[in-house]
Amino acid sequence: MDVQNLCDIAIKAALAAGKIIQNHMNHDVQVHHKNVGSSRAAQVVTAVDVACEKVIFAHLYPTCEAFSLAILSEETVDDGSRLKKDFFWCIDPMDGTLAFINKKSGFSVSIALIAKDGTPYIGVVFDPSTNHLYYAIKGKGAFKNHAPLTIQHTNNYLTYVTDRALEDTLRANEIQQLLNQKKMELGLKGIKEIAGAGAVLNAILVLENKPACMLKFPKPSDGGGSIWDYAATACIYNELGLPATTFEGEKLDLNRKESTFMNHQGVFYSNF
Repeated sequence: MDVQNLCDIAIKAALAAGKIIQNHMNHDVQVHHKNVGSSRAAQVVTAVDVACEKVIFAHLYPTCEAFSLAILSEETVDDGSRLKKDFFWCIDPMDGTLAFINKKSGFSVSIALIAKDGTPYIGVVFDPSTNHLYYAIKGKGAFKNHAPLTIQHTNNYLTYVTDRALEDTLRANEIQQLLNQKKMELGLKGIKEIAGAGAVLNAILVLENKPACMLKFPKPSDGGGSIWDYAATACIYNELGLPATTFEGEKLDLNRKESTFMNHQGVFYSNF
């Protein structure tokens, strides 16, 4: 299996989906609702999400036949094939749909190739708002717009990246305490919050705002993002030697048998 070639195909698929998003991102779209998860962000879907998935499938289906790959995608029912095949494509056709609906930046296309044991081998992210492309291949490094991705420490404050404002987040006081502790450890002057993007672009924003982090506590109810929210960025972080882990610092379960939701373990991304 030629992983480099598969990555090139995934990039073409992400760019094609990104073009669809760009053609619609300044227009009003009809919003539908899915009965999944516990947050509005997980429950909204538009015709643009579906169109993006369709064009991505058109690029990836031939590779599934050629290399016996499964597919897991947000807008298609999980058929369980990801638990049987050696590798599966993990797709979020448009992460951050809520931001897209509200005509705010924070949405992106995410495609990953994941091994049966949950190890990410390819991660591709395209940001239609900036035209920036991020990708990584296991063992071959991480890239931004086809150049090696480098992380620069440019801030004297800690950036907390989140899908919703801290004041609207459960256990906000605990999160604030963790941020204050890290601020002191790093000798920083303050804390800045960036809120409102989807999980995929939030992970990218962490990379672009060193020192920064995003986190979610484990919780009993469905939610906390799904496998497709973290698969691609986990690959990018792995190649940069940065933590993309459960809240407790363990390996993310990117092929969870019981569900696609990640609420059972939480997440922690940082570039400290």
